[in-house]
Amino acid sequence: MIDSPPSLPSTRSPSARHAPRSPAGCDRLSALSGLVGDTPLLAIQAKLDRRRFTIYAKAEFYNLTGSIKDRMALGVIAAAYGRGALVAGQEIVEATSGNAGIALAAVGRALGHPVTIFMPDWMSAERRALLRSHGAEIRLVSAEEGGFLGSIARAEQHAAQVGGFLSQQFANPDNWRAHYAGTAPELLAQMEAVGATPDAFVAGVGTGGTVMGVARHFRDVGLAASVHPVEPAESPTLSTGHKVGRHRIQGVSDEFIPEIVKLDELSAVIGVCDGDAILMAQRLAVELGLGVGISSGANMVAALKIAMTLPGTPAVATVFADNSARYLSTDLAREERVRDCYVAPRVELVDLRVI
Repeated sequence: MIDSPPSLPSTRSPSARHAPRSPAGCDRLSALSGLVGDTPLLAIQAKLDRRRFTIYAKAEFYNLTGSIKDRMALGVIAAAYGRGALVAGQEIVEATSGNAGIALAAVGRALGHPVTIFMPDWMSAERRALLRSHGAEIRLVSAEEGGFLGSIARAEQHAAQVGGFLSQQFANPDNWRAHYAGTAPELLAQMEAVGATPDAFVAGVGTGGTVMGVARHFRDVGLAASVHPVEPAESPTLSTGHKVGRHRIQGVSDEFIPEIVKLDELSAVIGVCDGDAILMAQRLAVELGLGVGISSGANMVAALKIAMTLPGTPAVATVFADNSARYLSTDLAREERVRDCYVAPRVELVDLRVI
């Protein structure tokens, strides 16, 4: 049974954002909502194997802390205030690979909450530094201590001990509702403004909030576009049900299938090699000036893979989840080996428009 989504907007306009209501005496939440959402849409013209495509990507690095997770953090916190699950001064606790924790720390600390983040110790140094800069307390968990699953267990234990609010991004329906009410209608309105409609949508799965919110919004407005989850080819968690290998696309394929992900509501899973994702992110930066993260490179590769399976000149949409600044100590800033099976080396990035 699917949780009831919020009411559909009366108009599909990027300016008609569903701003969360402030808790009593907290105008700051409403102020922060003005810095989340209504992100630009990038129309990227690309050629692959003699075919020309337009890939439409939401530039989510324009959000408050520079990632799509700001939508989730704001939506989850606002909803928790609304039902009384989060009260003034209460500690916010979460297990995260980085971006969600950064977003929760920024919003939570701005609203006067202590924030404690549990995360695997192999996440980038930039992510840790950003968490600390927003005032979060970080608890690192090694692979021997359970990695991501260990981080979740420790977060749950800590929240119970201190009476904290556990945001539960992997299971909380307010996560996908933020994308249902924000990301999806913004995307459709922006594409509609240039006479386009998505034939497909792709996005990497960390929590699954983006793909589930977009898929359910598309369904409810009667749009037949397919919605595809994206995962690393080196660790096909969605395809196998468990983590089977290591990969370099931080923020996706976190060892398990999140509770909010319902694969029967989605189209085929797309696997992308992490090296291909890195090469594509590097090319987007050098050739189009788009300094995006590795998962954004993966989304671009996945969008082109799906476009190649569709007839004519399909329009495929995706998200560029964050920027490159939080990956400068990773392989994104190093020379990557090219393999024959990669898509990125065969692509010609022709043009860029901003909608």
